[in-house]
Amino acid sequence: MDLEKQPQQPPAPAEPALRASDADRDRIADILRDALAEGRLDAEEHGERIDAVYRAKTLGELEPLVRDLPAAHPHPHPAAPPQRHQAYAYAADDPAAPADKLIAVFSATTRKGRRRLGPRTHAFSLFGSVEIDLTEAVFTQRLTVIDAVSVFGSVEVRVPENITLRGGGTGVFGSFEVHTLEAEDPEAPVVVINGYAVFGSVEARPKRGSLIADLHHKLRKHLGG
Repeated sequence: MDLEKQPQQPPAPAEPALRASDADRDRIADILRDALAEGRLDAEEHGERIDAVYRAKTLGELEPLVRDLPAAHPHPHPAAPPQRHQAYAYAADDPAAPADKLIAVFSATTRKGRRRLGPRTHAFSLFGSVEIDLTEAVFTQRLTVIDAVSVFGSVEVRVPENITLRGGGTGVFGSFEVHTLEAEDPEAPVVVINGYAVFGSVEARPKRGSLIADLHHKLRKHLGG
């Protein structure tokens, strides 16, 4: 006896994609920022993903941006914290903090000495020179980004030897050179150089013999008392 064909059930309607909130975008941006600081993403990849974060309209568009990063897959048991060689006096990140701007047009601009360093610096040189010396700066956050643009000019960045220095940029009939450096301490400050040089130069490198431990010790005493 032939069995009667069962009527086909209509496909279930697809669930609507959940819209992403500003808090969702900020959470993904924080994961990407940490991945940049840890060296899991280079500056170019970080920039591309951040652009995608703030263009995303749904959670489904955000999740693939961090799917290959450990922070998106928390362990069932908390991992032991990494051993620190020294305690850094980092303050809480302030995303609204204004960027420091250094501009040299047919002139020279220098920024050096003991000072609190903000999370982001914009350096622009047009037929001029910009010098940024961070060897005595006080790093109040772990990640510092410097956007350097040189057009028929130069931008030079000097950092202490015991931090991490990374970067990525483009030279168009010019030179963009970052002497990368990896600190032994996993909690040491990280400086990332982005940008480009057109008929000019951008150079970032460590300054021999310059360390930051003493300044952080003084800052901890200042914050504590």
